Amino acid sequence: MSFKAEKIYPCNPLTSRGFSTKLSSSDDKIVYTNGRTVVIRDLNSPAFGITYTQHVHPATVARISPSGYYCASGDSMGNVRVWDIAGTDQVLKNEKKAISGKINDLAWDADSQRIIAVGDGKEKFGVAFNSDSGNSVGEITGHSKVLNATSIRHKRPFRAVTAGDDNVIVFYTGVKIMNCAVLATYAHAGVPFKYNTSISTHTRFVQDVKFSPSGELFASVGSDMKAFLYNGETGETLGELTGAHKDGLFLEPRFYKLAHLLYGSHRDVETRQAVTTWNVGTAIEHQQLGNTWAGTDNLVSLSLSGALNVFDKRDGSKPSRGPVQPISSLASPSSGTFLAGSNDGRVTAFTIADGAQPITGDSHQARIVALAQSGTNIYSAGLDDTVRTIDIVSNKFLPAPTPTGGQPKGIAVSGSTVFIASTNGVLVTENGKDKYKLPVNSTATAIAAHGKIVAVGSEDKTTTLYEWDGSGLRELGKLASNKGEITAIAFSPDGVLVAVADSAGKIYVYDVAQRQETISSWVFHSGRVYSLAWMADGKYCASGSLDTHIYVYSVDTPRKNLAIKNAHANGVTGVAWVEEGVLVSSGADGCLKTWSITPPA
Repeated sequence: MSFKAEKIYPCNPLTSRGFSTKLSSSDDKIVYTNGRTVVIRDLNSPAFGITYTQHVHPATVARISPSGYYCASGDSMGNVRVWDIAGTDQVLKNEKKAISGKINDLAWDADSQRIIAVGDGKEKFGVAFNSDSGNSVGEITGHSKVLNATSIRHKRPFRAVTAGDDNVIVFYTGVKIMNCAVLATYAHAGVPFKYNTSISTHTRFVQDVKFSPSGELFASVGSDMKAFLYNGETGETLGELTGAHKDGLFLEPRFYKLAHLLYGSHRDVETRQAVTTWNVGTAIEHQQLGNTWAGTDNLVSLSLSGALNVFDKRDGSKPSRGPVQPISSLASPSSGTFLAGSNDGRVTAFTIADGAQPITGDSHQARIVALAQSGTNIYSAGLDDTVRTIDIVSNKFLPAPTPTGGQPKGIAVSGSTVFIASTNGVLVTENGKDKYKLPVNSTATAIAAHGKIVAVGSEDKTTTLYEWDGSGLRELGKLASNKGEITAIAFSPDGVLVAVADSAGKIYVYDVAQRQETISSWVFHSGRVYSLAWMADGKYCASGSLDTHIYVYSVDTPRKNLAIKNAHANGVTGVAWVEEGVLVSSGADGCLKTWSITPPA
């Protein structure tokens, strides 16, 4: 048995109201972070992204080098990692402890040799260093508070700027060295970077600063609702950009419009007027927190909701959506489609061909615990103590959620009957109405159903089999081989076998009719198993675990397995078969991946 990694459906950027999020781009690819994951997303092929998960601490910003061969990414503890993106191994080129706190921004020079990192340090707020050796290539000084942004001019002589919460922009040039031809040439290149002048055009926090592609200009934006234009070689202030915003730039909660000056037009620079404005929306979730140019025509902006809005001259709006928070549940209602529920209560529908589409309507207000499918409906259980119904034809939540009466732990569906495991026992509903309640001695932690048979797992390491007769649950027997709290249960497609996983990483397979253990060798996970999924032929079962691994087990040869190591950072939260031989997995990294599984001949 073998596997091949196919597609990646990456998470969208993680956002926080009132704080800007740094986006960057390289050709038609955009780069951003979410948790410990760095995402490089291709706008032309959204399912063929790159994810980098080797940061120990949450990643905060990432930039691709001008050469396109490397990516520099910073984290919340002040570390900068430079890693290869030309190959598939993501080899680490260098790691630098830049400052003692969060990295807020990074900038490469045109040679892809030097990096400036700025942020929230203690002794210093920024450093300039060589990307190969980590040696210093200048001093970042002149600020008294946290730095929010930096940029390096991609034209000789190099120049650099930094901006921060002290309302100041600092302009850097090269060190002037006299009477030495060799060193004078080095100084003319603009490195090492040294303080030249402070610019105090803003009256509130300066949130971002950027050189134009030509290097002739740079611009700044701030919380004072102002944007300014400067000479890229001397740092001289040229004037304010007017007509761009009526509210704060990127940070003010009332800001719902995105306006961008097109630097390529000389006439636009002279008039300093916004030439294009896109209206994203009027709700709080439409607040714009960051933007970047991708390719020659696309302007990508980030909404508070996590949606990436793609604007160009030919198409007014092409939002690209995906999970923002860790994915907590997964279901595949039909061939080629799957749904993912996340920690923020949202559900997103995916197709292998077309990518993501958000489920609209009133969603859950807390983490989605489980998804279960029957016919054209998906049932979702959330930590807001409700069960909601999703119509997968219209991709909408239906009105009137069903209260669970306790914190739900799992959900299963058989026909029109919904079985909900919660802290108060098992609740059975039909058409949104309570039909039966079963109290249990030990807290129910997982549930599955096949026909009239219902399996309920508990904290006491046992699984109880029940028969549903239309009016009540009749106990059939207990399955007691597991070594930990029951975390996932799945019936084989024919209902003959049931796989039961636990918090110790063990999976036991039982004969349903005999209520006897038949397989006890699926014990390769080292952490809690979150999900189980049987292939349609009933010969193979996949599992996903907190240990970040996926295993595919064979019923015929139970001691052999296929291991997909390190499938998702922070753990695999769901697995499901979407097509014959195609497995989809979800993770705490907010991403989904598809894997081609080839059984032995």
